[in-house]
Amino acid sequence: MKLDQFLKFKCLVATGGQAKYFIQNGEVEVNGHPETRRGRQLSDGDIVTFQGQSFDVGGTDG
Repeated sequence: MKLDQFLKFKCLVATGGQAKYFIQNGEVEVNGHPETRRGRQLSDGDIVTFQGQSFDVGGTDG
């Protein structure tokens, strides 16, 4: 799954445009590092952090 799709899937943003905005402004981290590519392909075990919340890709949280 791509990063922008993940944010929408987790209901952290309502639209792809919102996802793009937050990602391109460096407000989303993947594995502890800011990620500015909305098309970043995520893998099981990646940790996405957004607005103080962390989510395990492929995990059962959230």
